Amino acid sequence: MILKESELKIKEKLEKLYGNDINGIYDEIKYKMNEFNKLNPEFKDINKWVDEKDIFLITYGNSIISESNLPFENLNEFSKRYLKNHIKNIHLLPFFPYSSDDGFSIIDYYKVNENFGTWKDIENLNQNFDLMFDGVINHISAKSKWFKGYLSGDEKYKNFFIEAEYSDELKKVTRPRALPLLNEFETTNGKKKIWTTFSRDQIDLNYKSKELLLEIIDVVLFYVSKGSRFLRLDAIGYLWKEIGTSCIHLNNTHLVIQLFRDILNIVAPSTVLITETNVPHKENISYFGNGINEAQMIYQFPLPPLVLHAIHFGDGSYLSNWAKELKLNSEKTTFFNFLASHDGIGLMPAKDILPKEDIEKVVEQVKKNGGYVSYKDNPDGTRSAYELNVNYFDALISDNDTDDDKVNKFILTQSILLSIIGSPAIYIHSLVGSRNYYEGVKNTGRNRSINRESLDFENLVNEIENKDSIRNKIYQKYIELIDIRKNEACFHPNANMEIVDADNRLFCYKRISSEKEILVINNMSNEEVDIAIDKEYVDIISNDYIKSKTIKLKPYQMKWLKSV
Repeated sequence: MILKESELKIKEKLEKLYGNDINGIYDEIKYKMNEFNKLNPEFKDINKWVDEKDIFLITYGNSIISESNLPFENLNEFSKRYLKNHIKNIHLLPFFPYSSDDGFSIIDYYKVNENFGTWKDIENLNQNFDLMFDGVINHISAKSKWFKGYLSGDEKYKNFFIEAEYSDELKKVTRPRALPLLNEFETTNGKKKIWTTFSRDQIDLNYKSKELLLEIIDVVLFYVSKGSRFLRLDAIGYLWKEIGTSCIHLNNTHLVIQLFRDILNIVAPSTVLITETNVPHKENISYFGNGINEAQMIYQFPLPPLVLHAIHFGDGSYLSNWAKELKLNSEKTTFFNFLASHDGIGLMPAKDILPKEDIEKVVEQVKKNGGYVSYKDNPDGTRSAYELNVNYFDALISDNDTDDDKVNKFILTQSILLSIIGSPAIYIHSLVGSRNYYEGVKNTGRNRSINRESLDFENLVNEIENKDSIRNKIYQKYIELIDIRKNEACFHPNANMEIVDADNRLFCYKRISSEKEILVINNMSNEEVDIAIDKEYVDIISNDYIKSKTIKLKPYQMKWLKSV
């Protein structure tokens, strides 16, 4: 009965997307699901969710390099030494053959970049960690077989891409980058202007083509079969295009994600879909759908700029007011929390939360700290700051900070990441205390390279083992907090969170599970702050027993207080 209901949901989505003539495509999808279960019978019998032990590491396939081994071999070795028994999941940023954008312009969805390693390396990593792959399915490389086939007139690919002409209607399209929306290419049928949301090398796919949708479903099922328990849907908000609209967050985009969800519920119900939509909070949470029919996780994009603002202004009030609105609409949905990533710190999600002048001051401080700013084109012809390109450690620095101040600030921000509602995702450069990588920007000419350094394996290990190094101090403090979090049910991704009103310099909240609670207090300022408490607690970070009615927090200090 459940299976029949799920199949009916698939048909309903297809009819909304393509009209009544969907029997052919439905039969193809049903065949693909049956074949998947024949080859992978174990997937359909497992249905698990995330818990407080689910912590993610975000990394490129070549984040750790050496002269003697391929990068995936280095990552496997590093992970066994420094991640196993601490971090449960690894998000592998695109590791496929690519032509630009550090992997986000994929040439072949089915191959591993030979400069990184092989599928066997992925299998080895999967023995110790659950994995997340990137579904870069809004666009594909101009050097891909699909686009080359289109250019050469191959009938199979004739509808895989979007042809358009310049018009005033295209001015309504939301633009994430200050680059042309259309690019001209020579085809066997003459010159054609093709839709390219992100760059000339990243050709948007046409989901109005049923044949294209079937190809993408193959890709999704292939990734799951290769160990992708978590699937990140990159730039998914731009998926469906309708000229005359903004071409972002369209209803049909949500329908496609829901269709993927319906298919995976049948063949691999433990697979978690994660949507990456760098937009204001209200639009972002729309990808939860009704709580059971769309993405189970959404990227928490407001968090990085809000935490950064709180540190620079010594003011947790905006962060607190925003966090009061964080609600989950299902026991099987939660937030994918992060502070640093392969991209920069997006500003758009904070524009309706923070004062404009505050954002401008943060931008100026980041520039002063050696960071860069990326801009986007607006429909009215203006440009605005879209993203801060900087290592998160360096983004936090203020004038006259000592080294201890810098480390304490950074660890404070990461403790917030580990303790608020949702699942935490840690960028590898945050875990090991990396800094701004200016050589990368110089070599590539791209601002985002500032936080995408490939680290030498031997040097990295030596620095982590050196007790006097920044890397050692950050890694050890991070692992300590991770191990504490993993043993507390109050930090379950779905455990309740209640904001506690306090001094504006603080960011305070309770995490509540059953009858237990943990009071988290973060001092976002460079001043000592007192806070009154009404119970006896144990600080599970320091193991101190606290009986006094008032706690004094040092600058940038945090406490995780468990009621006695």
